[in-house]
Amino acid sequence: MLRITDARTGHLVDAAPVRRGLTRVEAHTEGFDATALRVMVVADLLVRALELGGTPVWALLRADRGRPELRAAAAALGVRPFEDDRQPDPGLGEARILHVVGEDGAKPDGARVVVAAAVADGLTVLTAPDATDSTRNASGTGREGPAAPASADPGAAPGATAPDPGALRLALLSHPRDTPVRLDPAAVTGAARTLAHWRRAVADWASTPSRPVPDAVRARLRSAWENDLDAVGVLDVLHDVEHAHGLPDGARFETFAHADRLLGLELTRDLGTPA
Repeated sequence: MLRITDARTGHLVDAAPVRRGLTRVEAHTEGFDATALRVMVVADLLVRALELGGTPVWALLRADRGRPELRAAAAALGVRPFEDDRQPDPGLGEARILHVVGEDGAKPDGARVVVAAAVADGLTVLTAPDATDSTRNASGTGREGPAAPASADPGAAPGATAPDPGALRLALLSHPRDTPVRLDPAAVTGAARTLAHWRRAVADWASTPSRPVPDAVRARLRSAWENDLDAVGVLDVLHDVEHAHGLPDGARFETFAHADRLLGLELTRDLGTPA
């Protein structure tokens, strides 16, 4: 059973109702910035973990501004689509509401999962080429028409580079969610190298006979993500599995593919592509 820390009390609570009723996950953002991206990624992780446990989930985006940019960025980051908060209640016997918020953001009633701030330093976090509605950029200036590239840090230098979204997602997942994150070119470049290396390795392992995920490894993965959604712990398991002596490559492949159902890093993306 997935348990998550409720920021109101500091105690772990069940993320899903005992009777497996619908859980609503609400991502609260105040605009398009790096912290908002982190909030959406954590909310996505929560949705994926609940679904892996068999819990039906209704995910909502509650955004004060920059909604089209946020949606485009979420899609690039592999975040499952959010419903608008203007959508009617689906009427599926909702039994739990979990709010994912920035540490200085909204404080809605109900269980709150708090995400520490993220700051972009020297890079443009993501562009939003598909945002065509009336929107606001990161500095809060309203305008009509397609969204221009938006920096997650209004103070970012002009001409700053935009990282691969998968590398950005990995960089965000590589820190406990209650720890502030500074996204600079070095951090994202390191994440990009790790991601490229893992994708190549997974593609290589896929050419070997399949083997089941070892029971001990499966237990470690489940313990990590069911204990307060510990994505860092899941990544640690993958590092250990990659270098484990004597483990069949087919088991490495199945382990990485299984963990990626939670992480959403597209680790199997390079299967079938030339080396």
